[in-house]
Amino acid sequence: MEYPFGTIEQKWQRIWKERGVVHATDDSPKPKYYVLSMFPYPSGILHIGHASNYSIGDAVTRLKMMQGYNVMQPMGYDAFGMPAENFAIAHNSHPRLTTEENIRAMRGQFDKMGFALHWDREVSTCRPDYYRWGQFIFKQLYEKGLVYRKKSFQNWCVHCQTVLANEQVEDGNCWRCGKEVIQKELEQWYFRITKYTEELLDFSSVIDWPERVILMQKHWIGKSEGVEIVFPLEALTESAPTQQMPDSTDSITVFTTRPDTIYGVTFMALPPEHTLVQRWLAEEPENHALHEFCHRVINEDKIMRSAEDNVKEGIFSGRYCINPLNGYRVQIWITNYVLMEYGTGAVMAVPAHDQRDFEFAHKYVIPMQIVIQNPQQDLTLSEMDAAYVEPGIMTASAQFDGK
Repeated sequence: MEYPFGTIEQKWQRIWKERGVVHATDDSPKPKYYVLSMFPYPSGILHIGHASNYSIGDAVTRLKMMQGYNVMQPMGYDAFGMPAENFAIAHNSHPRLTTEENIRAMRGQFDKMGFALHWDREVSTCRPDYYRWGQFIFKQLYEKGLVYRKKSFQNWCVHCQTVLANEQVEDGNCWRCGKEVIQKELEQWYFRITKYTEELLDFSSVIDWPERVILMQKHWIGKSEGVEIVFPLEALTESAPTQQMPDSTDSITVFTTRPDTIYGVTFMALPPEHTLVQRWLAEEPENHALHEFCHRVINEDKIMRSAEDNVKEGIFSGRYCINPLNGYRVQIWITNYVLMEYGTGAVMAVPAHDQRDFEFAHKYVIPMQIVIQNPQQDLTLSEMDAAYVEPGIMTASAQFDGK
């Protein structure tokens, strides 16, 4: 027996509409329940993926309605951005015309699918009555000093002419158009989320998310407790030894959670995107090896660069900085495993007590220095086949020996 969907669905959709079944009121005595699915891009028409996704939200909505909740499930359109613009370009039209036309078509499709959507609360992100509130919120954040601009390298799709998140880069290509993604230095807006680290981390007790997702969010928030240490560049030390606090053009600032290992720093690791590295590239146009390495690494996927199993590579910059505690010359290496997005964009490497640094130092024959001894105090560099990362006793650390 065939299901006469054309007749049955039209009948019940008409009844639902006449009886006001899909309706949420602000002053209902029923408990409130809010269902929100991601808004579609109006850069075409709805496809089977949309139908599948919104069926889930609709099933939850109808279940909660039957359970006695005052349910609201709004719908809207994510109408700003490249998808809408690219669609308009492809059809030789203005984005406003194609966007409004696609919204009308999508609305008709939604109606035919019979979803329990509250159309009296429909929104479109390209309309002033919606985006004025985004502008209002941004203005409040700006006035409170919670947003700022800075230059940094971003994933850039030349074809789409837009910035991409790391998750939108697939094997070095744009997830949308499939074309190559490059790294481009741009001035961008940033939020000072570090001012709200504790509040952001407190979400796990109120959100029923899988543990692995909560862990990912905590890693993204990235709370760390440690100190910042300034390593003057060698040239600065020679020309102005009395200067107490060098600026960022004459020094490298690192953030570390292990200041107890500072006497064991034997090299500094910088990413190619670091401002000092970019300055050195400009100063040495004939250093082809340096330029080739930096260009290649900058255009590699950032997630892959930071992966534990990614092959660690580097090139010696030919420069040194000075350990502020013992005055030792510290080699400065440009590497593929340090990212500007984490910490200060520089890592003080202690190969005897960090496995990643240990492997890198072995590969490039960089000196090591043991500054944390095991309880037996029998660690020797000649017998170490891995970094010693356990608690121990400070050694070769001046007045801190034995601590």
